[in-house]
Amino acid sequence: MDCFLCPMPVGFTDCTSRRRFPFRSSDSRFTVQSDGVLSLNRQVVLHEGHQDFSIDTWDSQGRKLTALIRVLHQHRDHNGNLHERNHHQTEVDSNSAEPQVPVLIFPKSVDGLRRRKRDWVIPDLTVTENDRGPYPLKVSQIRSNEDKVKKIYYSITGPGATEPPLGLFNMDRDTGVLYVTQPLDRELVAQYKFQAHAVAEGSGNAEEPMDIVVNVIDQNDNKPVFNQDTYVGEVPEASLPGYEVITVVATDADKPNDANSDIRYRIEGQEPQLPTDHLFVINPVSGVIRVHTVGLDREKYPKYTLTVVAADMVGDGLFGKCKVILTVADSNDHAPEFTQRTYEATVAENKVDAVVVTMLTTDGDEPHSQAWRTKFKIIDGDPDGLFNISTGINKQEGVITTIKGLDFERTTKHTLLIEVENEVPFVIPLPTSTATVVVTVQDVNEPPIFNPSQKSVSKREDLAINTDVVQYTASDPDTARKQEVTYRIISDPAGWLSIGKNSALIGAYDNDDVPATGTGTLIIQLEDVNDNAPVIDDRVIKVCSKEPVPRLLSVTDKDGPGFAAPYSVSLQGMSKTNWTARMNDTKTGIYLNLRTELPDGDYSVVLRVADNQGLEQDNTILAKVCDCKGEDFACRGRAAAATGLPLILGILGGILLLLMLVLLLLLFARRRRGDKKEPLLQDDDIRDNIYYYDEEGGGEDDQDFDLSVLHRGLDNRPGVTRDDVLPNFMPAPQYRPRPANPEEIGNFIDDNLKAADNDPTAPPYDSLLVFDYEGGGSDAGSLSSLNSSSSGDQDYDCLNEWGPRFKKLADMYGGGDDDML
Repeated sequence: MDCFLCPMPVGFTDCTSRRRFPFRSSDSRFTVQSDGVLSLNRQVVLHEGHQDFSIDTWDSQGRKLTALIRVLHQHRDHNGNLHERNHHQTEVDSNSAEPQVPVLIFPKSVDGLRRRKRDWVIPDLTVTENDRGPYPLKVSQIRSNEDKVKKIYYSITGPGATEPPLGLFNMDRDTGVLYVTQPLDRELVAQYKFQAHAVAEGSGNAEEPMDIVVNVIDQNDNKPVFNQDTYVGEVPEASLPGYEVITVVATDADKPNDANSDIRYRIEGQEPQLPTDHLFVINPVSGVIRVHTVGLDREKYPKYTLTVVAADMVGDGLFGKCKVILTVADSNDHAPEFTQRTYEATVAENKVDAVVVTMLTTDGDEPHSQAWRTKFKIIDGDPDGLFNISTGINKQEGVITTIKGLDFERTTKHTLLIEVENEVPFVIPLPTSTATVVVTVQDVNEPPIFNPSQKSVSKREDLAINTDVVQYTASDPDTARKQEVTYRIISDPAGWLSIGKNSALIGAYDNDDVPATGTGTLIIQLEDVNDNAPVIDDRVIKVCSKEPVPRLLSVTDKDGPGFAAPYSVSLQGMSKTNWTARMNDTKTGIYLNLRTELPDGDYSVVLRVADNQGLEQDNTILAKVCDCKGEDFACRGRAAAATGLPLILGILGGILLLLMLVLLLLLFARRRRGDKKEPLLQDDDIRDNIYYYDEEGGGEDDQDFDLSVLHRGLDNRPGVTRDDVLPNFMPAPQYRPRPANPEEIGNFIDDNLKAADNDPTAPPYDSLLVFDYEGGGSDAGSLSSLNSSSSGDQDYDCLNEWGPRFKKLADMYGGGDDDML
């Protein structure tokens, strides 16, 4: 009998997340795709009614796995129909001499054309890409149950048929056979979706449109391609094994996460193959090239060319190549050396950033590399930090400059010891090169120096004219020249001093052929003298004639703190009759008050105020007496102007209170609207689920659940507590609210279960019971093993672990010392 096998999945797993494996069939007539789909390469005759063969695959560790496959002949009835599955029929036409194809029957309808049964599943069709034909190639046949009583015409619509790309699929109008007209390319389109239509002659649609999905099965028709034809890298000379050199990357256009795109790398060749042909190694998965063994020597082999191969099918399929050119970078195995051992230079004193000398070096390493570029340091002869040495522009010279001015009078000669190194350390121990630099300091005429450069003195502010202030002298550092120093004032705008001022700038000159000038600053601090009497600031005041209150008058003194407060006050002349005056608590202000009631008018009050040293002065105050009371201070003619202010303030206050009342009402109304709670159980509470099976290899719909069931059970705990236990003074357990993230539902259940188990007031039924685990064997073994006459071999200590609700039972049966009495 002939066998036409419809594609079927063969499952393998290696306990990892892999979903694609390389397969190999022992029978060439059968092919297994990387996703486990078993199909026929050509027609098979089952002489014995079945065919046995094996399929091999390999896991991620390279271990071989083998499965035995038996292909059986499936009996069909006389009409050639297979058994019905899920109310949908897929038939194979056995009467045709051509290769058999699955037949898709339009779903049966309920209530006319409007409702289909919920569990109807239409299997996907498959077409292998790059199939050699002949074309047009049959894919499937569409049939309607109405074709027995009516003439049915069939058609398809969708991309690949009536929409771009046009013409890839078509359907025979009379038979409903679906054809593919040319080879398909999965890398262009991996899946085609159509709608099949059945129209009855003369009566319109016979069936509702049926969705058809055609998946294009991937073939290994694309080789890996490197993202660069040639990689260029650099590896240091004398690198140790494991040093990472460069990474190559290749991609494959075939189906991702499939053996057809599973790439492995290897090094196919190395030029030159010296000193060994495996100086480098590549990670087969990541493409990282590393040093494999020692032996890199730039002087002998400055460059290597590697040929790298990337092959799919885990290294056994199509492959691509690239070149990797590696330049061996020089290592620092030669020390730089000075061209001469001794240098001499002359520098004028006091010059900063003056170039002292430039020192040249040589290096046997590769020019302009880090092993060739130099750096310098002063290792001796500069304890005061007067000099600096830096690397020149060509990186092979050291330039010495002065950081501070040199002093001829202090030291006439400096001897420096300079050392040279490379920017990178030596790879092997090497002696460093040093040179000696002798710097001679040249004497120049220096200006006189004031010591200190800024001098401060204190003098009384009332010094008489021609009084000596201070002696401020300068010295000439050029002691060998024996020069005379003279002085003059450079700046004295006020003209107070004959030489200098409060902050006088004094110049000193020597009598050299080219005189030099030095400057010094003299700061004169004037000492305060009690030459200013206290003064009352408030010269005009207002006082009420009835029940007057004291008025506070402020006092100031231009002298310093030693000649100012505390002050004293006394009334003078006729002022003593009608007025009183006293100092405040701090002795810095005066309280002036009316002694007797006076008519309205202006009165002069004379107050004599003295400082703490007794220097006094009379102050006259103009007091305006008004017909008022207390602190009103309202004189006639001004009352009307003052009455309007309280009225305005009252109106503004009323408006402000009204606005605040409106805002409070709005907030209260908004809060009441926000307090509305949603009903505990919504009207549209759907507990059933619809499962879709229209994709092959997909995961289960295990994320579709209703969290509100768990939430209601926790929020609506019965308001019942146990009254058969002792009063509990422990804090109530805390229950977690329902989490927002569905992935946390497991932790949510576990935490609240622990809280309920430790709640001594919870009823027994407020527990989560699990019945899907039988546990281990019983301690009793069977009911027949129970012994009522003896309890010596019975152990009830496990009751202590069952929580507070079983504490009474544990006390009764747990045993202890009392049981032995």
